[in-house]
Amino acid sequence: MGILLTILGIILLVAGVLGVLRGQLLWGIIAIVLGLILTPGYFFGL
Repeated sequence: MGILLTILGIILLVAGVLGVLRGQLLWGIIAIVLGLILTPGYFFGL
């Protein structure tokens, strides 16, 4: 289950960054925040 959350979180983070770069700030920020919440802390070393 942790692997799935990590993969989903990374996908959301990448989608959020791409959204911000394309000018869709609201969608990008929401995706980044959701990605950070879903990705377990051990992945980032927190």
